[in-house]
Amino acid sequence: MKIYIAHSRGFDFRKELYDPIKNSSLAREHTFIFPHEKSEELFSSKDFFQNGCDLIIAEVSYPATGLGIELGWANMLKVPVVCIYKKDSILSGSLKAVTNTFLQYSDTSDLIDKITQAIQVN
Repeated sequence: MKIYIAHSRGFDFRKELYDPIKNSSLAREHTFIFPHEKSEELFSSKDFFQNGCDLIIAEVSYPATGLGIELGWANMLKVPVVCIYKKDSILSGSLKAVTNTFLQYSDTSDLIDKITQAIQVN
Protein backbone atom coordinates (compact mmCIF):
# COMPACT_ATOMS: atom_id res chain seq x y z
CA MET A 1 0.00 0.00 0.00
CA LYS A 2 1.27 3.52 -0.85
CA ILE A 3 0.54 5.85 2.04
CA TYR A 4 1.09 9.60 2.06
CA ILE A 5 1.80 11.22 5.43
CA ALA A 6 0.26 14.70 5.48
CA HIS A 7 0.98 17.17 8.27
CA SER A 8 1.62 20.72 9.37
CA ARG A 9 5.14 22.06 9.54
CA GLY A 10 4.29 23.53 12.98
CA PHE A 11 5.98 20.78 14.99
CA ASP A 12 9.03 18.50 14.81
CA PHE A 13 7.38 16.14 12.33
CA ARG A 14 10.60 14.32 11.50
CA LYS A 15 11.13 13.28 15.11
CA GLU A 16 7.51 12.96 16.25
CA LEU A 17 5.92 11.48 13.11
CA TYR A 18 8.40 10.28 10.48
CA ASP A 19 10.89 8.50 12.75
CA PRO A 20 8.32 6.43 14.68
CA ILE A 21 6.77 5.24 11.42
CA LYS A 22 10.13 4.51 9.80
CA ASN A 23 11.23 2.54 12.87
CA SER A 24 8.07 0.45 12.99
CA SER A 25 7.27 -2.80 11.23
CA LEU A 26 4.80 -0.83 9.10
CA ALA A 27 7.71 0.63 7.13
CA ARG A 28 8.64 -2.87 5.95
CA GLU A 29 5.08 -3.70 4.94
CA HIS A 30 4.04 -0.51 3.15
CA THR A 31 5.49 2.35 1.14
CA PHE A 32 5.24 5.60 3.09
CA ILE A 33 5.72 8.94 1.42
CA PHE A 34 7.21 11.52 3.79
CA PRO A 35 6.89 14.73 1.78
CA HIS A 36 9.41 16.76 3.77
CA GLU A 37 11.87 14.05 4.70
CA LYS A 38 14.77 15.64 2.85
CA SER A 39 13.53 19.04 1.77
CA GLU A 40 11.31 21.91 2.82
CA GLU A 41 10.34 22.42 -0.84
CA LEU A 42 6.75 21.90 -1.94
CA PHE A 43 5.95 18.27 -2.69
CA SER A 44 3.85 17.45 -5.77
CA SER A 45 1.17 15.82 -3.64
CA LYS A 46 -1.67 16.38 -6.12
CA ASP A 47 0.28 14.52 -8.81
CA PHE A 48 1.05 11.72 -6.35
CA PHE A 49 -2.61 11.45 -5.36
CA GLN A 50 -3.60 11.18 -9.03
CA ASN A 51 -1.01 8.51 -9.80
CA GLY A 52 -1.42 5.76 -7.25
CA CYS A 53 -1.86 6.88 -3.66
CA ASP A 54 -3.86 4.32 -1.68
CA LEU A 55 -4.33 6.20 1.59
CA ILE A 56 -3.55 9.52 3.23
CA ILE A 57 -2.82 9.62 6.92
CA ALA A 58 -3.06 13.23 8.05
CA GLU A 59 -1.63 14.34 11.39
CA VAL A 60 -4.10 17.13 12.17
CA SER A 61 -3.09 18.22 15.68
CA TYR A 62 -1.70 21.46 14.25
CA PRO A 63 -3.77 23.49 11.77
CA ALA A 64 -2.11 24.42 8.48
CA THR A 65 -3.35 25.91 5.23
CA GLY A 66 -1.16 23.65 3.09
CA LEU A 67 -2.47 20.58 4.88
CA GLY A 68 -6.03 21.69 4.19
CA ILE A 69 -5.26 22.16 0.51
CA GLU A 70 -3.78 18.67 0.29
CA LEU A 71 -6.79 17.13 2.02
CA GLY A 72 -9.11 18.96 -0.38
CA TRP A 73 -7.22 17.52 -3.36
CA ALA A 74 -7.35 14.05 -1.82
CA ASN A 75 -11.09 14.35 -1.31
CA MET A 76 -11.60 15.58 -4.85
CA LEU A 77 -9.54 12.67 -6.21
CA LYS A 78 -11.33 10.15 -3.97
CA VAL A 79 -8.23 9.10 -2.04
CA PRO A 80 -9.22 7.87 1.45
CA VAL A 81 -8.16 10.16 4.30
CA VAL A 82 -7.62 9.16 7.92
CA CYS A 83 -6.98 11.93 10.44
CA ILE A 84 -4.85 11.20 13.47
CA TYR A 85 -4.32 13.65 16.29
CA LYS A 86 -2.73 14.00 19.71
CA LYS A 87 -4.94 13.71 22.73
CA ASP A 88 -6.32 17.11 23.84
CA SER A 89 -5.83 18.72 20.42
CA ILE A 90 -8.51 21.08 19.15
CA LEU A 91 -9.46 20.04 15.64
CA SER A 92 -10.86 22.12 12.83
CA GLY A 93 -14.49 21.30 12.10
CA SER A 94 -13.68 21.60 8.40
CA LEU A 95 -11.90 18.25 8.51
CA LYS A 96 -15.30 16.55 8.54
CA ALA A 97 -15.68 17.66 4.92
CA VAL A 98 -12.94 15.22 3.84
CA THR A 99 -13.29 12.25 6.23
CA ASN A 100 -15.28 10.68 9.00
CA THR A 101 -12.27 8.79 10.32
CA PHE A 102 -10.54 10.41 13.28
CA LEU A 103 -8.13 8.51 15.51
CA GLN A 104 -6.73 9.99 18.71
CA TYR A 105 -3.31 8.92 20.01
CA SER A 106 -1.54 9.55 23.30
CA ASP A 107 2.11 8.65 22.65
CA THR A 108 4.44 7.19 20.00
CA SER A 109 3.42 3.60 20.62
CA ASP A 110 -0.25 4.52 20.41
CA LEU A 111 0.47 6.51 17.22
CA ILE A 112 1.79 3.37 15.53
CA ASP A 113 -1.16 1.34 16.82
CA LYS A 114 -3.60 3.87 15.37
CA ILE A 115 -1.82 3.97 12.01
CA THR A 116 -1.91 0.17 11.94
CA GLN A 117 -5.63 0.30 12.66
CA ALA A 118 -6.18 2.87 9.88
CA ILE A 119 -4.35 0.73 7.34
CA GLN A 120 -6.29 -2.40 8.25
CA VAL A 121 -9.63 -0.63 7.75
CA ASN A 122 -8.62 0.77 4.36
